[in-house]
Amino acid sequence: MSDSIERIKCLIIGSGPAGYTAAIYAARADLKPIMYTGMEPGGQLTTTTEVDNFPGYPDGIDGPTMMVQLQKQAERFGTEVRIGMVTAVDFSKEVGGIHKVTVDNKTEIEAESVIISTGATAKYLGIESEQRLRGGGVSACAVCDGFFYKGQDVAIVGAGDTAAEEATYLANICNKVTMLVRKDYMKASKAMQHRVTNTPNIDLRYNTEVDEVLGDMVVEGLRMKNNQTGEKEDIAITGIFIAIGHKPNTDIFKGQLTMDDTGYLITEGKSTKTNLPGVFASGDVQDKEYRQAVTAAGTGCMAALDAERYLATVEEPAEV
Repeated sequence: MSDSIERIKCLIIGSGPAGYTAAIYAARADLKPIMYTGMEPGGQLTTTTEVDNFPGYPDGIDGPTMMVQLQKQAERFGTEVRIGMVTAVDFSKEVGGIHKVTVDNKTEIEAESVIISTGATAKYLGIESEQRLRGGGVSACAVCDGFFYKGQDVAIVGAGDTAAEEATYLANICNKVTMLVRKDYMKASKAMQHRVTNTPNIDLRYNTEVDEVLGDMVVEGLRMKNNQTGEKEDIAITGIFIAIGHKPNTDIFKGQLTMDDTGYLITEGKSTKTNLPGVFASGDVQDKEYRQAVTAAGTGCMAALDAERYLATVEEPAEV
């Protein structure tokens, strides 16, 4: 640990749309925010080639460029963006208490308020061809990227409610959707299963897994494997959507912040307040329903406003 401990008024952990929006608002409120980017500066959007659904970009924008612009805007108002990973936290349970965090396992920092925007990481299958073609036709968000495959043949992997919902969403805009389910049944609710089976252009394949995503620079096809018979089949597709879940990046907060059974942080009512005073959560780390850049940005704004009001209350002079 360092000999002298830095004291920060507002610490932002994470650097996606939620973190940068929180930084913009916090900086404009003179909270002098300091942001630690985490291991993926810019968050999930840095792996997205085109962002077409964020307001204000009539011609669309690529994800990395959008994140650079958000960072510059946050820095213009005085945010200090630091490359580093928060590896441990010791949050105070008292109103007005000082929160302690450790960066990169060595540097200790004290913060009067903390905004958590560490996001969630999409789960992937882990095969080489899938990872190589991420951003070239492999996506973990049909709502984000499905539009680019309008009228085309695509595939989706998954068996839960999210997979079923995304399959029916894609079926409305794509020519054909091949849905791969690893077992001989779906985990989705009966209502969602009925939506899938009643959609004529969804080809539902049970006991089927991805053997390889085909293509050099972009997705050109899919090799499927029946895990009961071992039979393989190639189909021509231009996009494949992986819908096997997300993992919120909340491991370091376990035991201190209230979470649901899958690790998403629970916030108070319509606010971004966690169960501890002065600690706020925004973006995908507390949102497993929408998971969009624009909704993440909205909660980033809310978190900064919540932090500003909290600090104003704490710093109010006592009545004589």
